[in-house]
Amino acid sequence: MKIKKLPFFEKGHQGNMNFDKNSSDSGWFFYFYIFFIAAFFFVLLIRLFQLTVVKGTYYLSLSEQNRLREVIIEAPRGKIIDRKGFVLAESSDPDLDIFSQRIISKRHYFNPESIAHLVGYRQLADANDLKNDDCLNKLKLGDKVGKKGVEKLFDCDLRGRNGKKLIEVDAFNRPVKNGLINIIAPEQGKTIQLALDSELQQKAFALLSGKKGAIIALKPKTGEILTMVSSPSFNPQDFEDQNHEALENYLKDENHPFFNRASEGAYPPGSVFKLVVATAALEEKLIDEKTVFEDTGKITAGPLTFGNWYFLQYGKTEGMVDVVKALRRSNDIFFYHTGALLGPEKIKFWAEKMGLGKKTNFGLEENAGVIPSSFWKEEVLKERWYLGDTYNLSIGQGYLLVSPLQLAQLTSIFANDGYLCQPQLLKNRRPNCQKIGLSEKTLSLIKEGMKQACFPGGTGWPLFDFKVNVGQEAKPRASNQSPKESTNEADQTKKPPSAFLPIQTACKTGTAEFYSYSKTPHAWFTVYAPADNPEIVLTILVEQGGQGSDVAGPLAKEMLKLYFERNQ
Repeated sequence: MKIKKLPFFEKGHQGNMNFDKNSSDSGWFFYFYIFFIAAFFFVLLIRLFQLTVVKGTYYLSLSEQNRLREVIIEAPRGKIIDRKGFVLAESSDPDLDIFSQRIISKRHYFNPESIAHLVGYRQLADANDLKNDDCLNKLKLGDKVGKKGVEKLFDCDLRGRNGKKLIEVDAFNRPVKNGLINIIAPEQGKTIQLALDSELQQKAFALLSGKKGAIIALKPKTGEILTMVSSPSFNPQDFEDQNHEALENYLKDENHPFFNRASEGAYPPGSVFKLVVATAALEEKLIDEKTVFEDTGKITAGPLTFGNWYFLQYGKTEGMVDVVKALRRSNDIFFYHTGALLGPEKIKFWAEKMGLGKKTNFGLEENAGVIPSSFWKEEVLKERWYLGDTYNLSIGQGYLLVSPLQLAQLTSIFANDGYLCQPQLLKNRRPNCQKIGLSEKTLSLIKEGMKQACFPGGTGWPLFDFKVNVGQEAKPRASNQSPKESTNEADQTKKPPSAFLPIQTACKTGTAEFYSYSKTPHAWFTVYAPADNPEIVLTILVEQGGQGSDVAGPLAKEMLKLYFERNQ
């Protein structure tokens, strides 16, 4: 058998030495993967370098801050005290408020309703407070700020400077044991001493209980405000305690307890304004001490009739009346004639010169009032001025409006020999008084008329024969007898009688009608005492109270009794 030889190898097909396509794609993917991993780690290295080297200090600080907490310590607000040092408002020791995470000083008010309109209250600072804060120690979010009264007026002084403490906390933001790092103590605000007499203030508030009205007491030579009460009132502690229910009730109250009738109220003054008309006529030399007008009971102006109060109530007239008698008896007929001689422009001029028709600028919110004139009526009411308007103005009626504070300031002019003194909230502040140029003769006649108004026969009957209890009379003893010795047993048990000191007062009553659903007039009474050396001026208004002498006069008497009996 023939054996076939096999070749050592055969020719292969062309292309057996080329790479496969799938094998090529895998290679490129491998290189890209290596590049991506290298780039990723390079970025991580760069970021790590930035965090640890470039911003290492910054993040270390943040880390430290995460374990530290700053707690604000609210500065104790300054005290508000009265003229004798009795505390009216003060702040308690700081305590931690868990909601705000700050240490707060809560404000406390004493006899709060009696001082509310004068002292005021605080509330949380709003956006406008923060934006418009002009104080050296700036407000911060969460701070309280004075919103009314003395709390607002002297807020910068009362505020103080907040402190803070730095404490270490754990991961749950809880203070760790012995974690106090540092503390900056707060600085308490300044103490504000008012001219206010808190005992008189409380008495005035009690006298006005259940009434709407105001009582002002001033020291005539300095203008210091001894008393400023408005009724009804509110409790400033409700603002401090955020008693929302009580605050809503105040807002709904139709008697408007937030309204400060003492300075923000504007009322017709009635016959108290006759002090201005008499002064103006005397200074303009249109009348003198010898000028008399006959009281005919009534007088006419066109179709209108204007009567004297005495004729309208009792049907009687008072004969010939001069300026002193006119003030003593508050005779309307005399002042109708006198006002007609003056005219509205001169009355307005002297009223403004004596402090009416403009703000006193004593510091708190107040009403400037209105002193009408022919020009005013034409501009505001678009009506002409009539003689009847002059008659009404002459007895404190018509369009005339004043505040109780303005009338107290007016009364002080006669108690202070012709000086107009700006009312002062603070004790021992330099008086701001200006002599308004009244003659001695005018002052003498006006003061005599006011004194006689409080004599029997005048209109101020509650102060006829006014006396105060100055304690017990000392029993006479022999010159060789010591105070503790007594001549017999009866002398040791018998109490000496009480002593009463007569005090002459000078006053003016007022009963002012006004346009309202109620026909009951406002009751006014203004007085200074002692008449020859005045220490105190009192002005009292009772809204819709009735006759000034019957309603406001007795309140004035009680205030004067407290003042003089206490000081004896």
